[in-house]
Amino acid sequence: MTVRADSAGCTQEFLKECRELGVRFCVGHPLTIDIAQAITEVPDECWQQALTADGTEPRGHADVAEITDRADLSRWPDGTRMLARREDPHPGAQLTFCDSAGRRLQVLITDIADNAHNGTDIAYIEALHRGRGRAERQISDHKATGLAKLPSHSLAINTAWLQITMCAHDLLAWTKLLALDGDLAKAEPKRLRHCLLHTAARLVTTGRQNLAKLSQDWPWTPDLLAAHQRIHNLPLLI
Repeated sequence: MTVRADSAGCTQEFLKECRELGVRFCVGHPLTIDIAQAITEVPDECWQQALTADGTEPRGHADVAEITDRADLSRWPDGTRMLARREDPHPGAQLTFCDSAGRRLQVLITDIADNAHNGTDIAYIEALHRGRGRAERQISDHKATGLAKLPSHSLAINTAWLQITMCAHDLLAWTKLLALDGDLAKAEPKRLRHCLLHTAARLVTTGRQNLAKLSQDWPWTPDLLAAHQRIHNLPLLI
């Protein structure tokens, strides 16, 4: 088991608890001027290409190197390593005073060791660390379905509210997985509300059926109809 966290988890107490519980850790580390200087002194041949967050494909314009021997890690548990990442910033990104030569620098510490048997190396470890972004994305989406705004001072009411927001989050997640494709299958709740959930319709009754007539001028009407058809065609699992 491996605990992943951003730099908020980079505390002696937290990592000591991880060690006592027998779990590995992989957490972000603040980028100081001294560490940034150490990174700039790493020879080019010591850098290797980074991987995508799922660890399956090379990631362009990003490199990873180990700087354990260039940093003071005496305050951290035995076996702690420090890995650095440098990458070209995306358009419009703001660099910090610790970034170097127009590249964004990031640092993490971990006690995961290289293992030639299972292919674990620094590029894989760094990708494993960034993979926590998927969990953070789900937390952000959950906040967008109501978690960020608890309605009451009452614990019981907030507990019920939490359960409702979790249901909403689950419904959106399953809808994206089973009924949507393309960009909408990756959309955040705010966009789904605008494109699909807030679609105007007129209820009509004909032939003893209640029908919702959608506006043909709405750009996402075809996507909504396609989603409905996919759900209708799902096999019934008993």
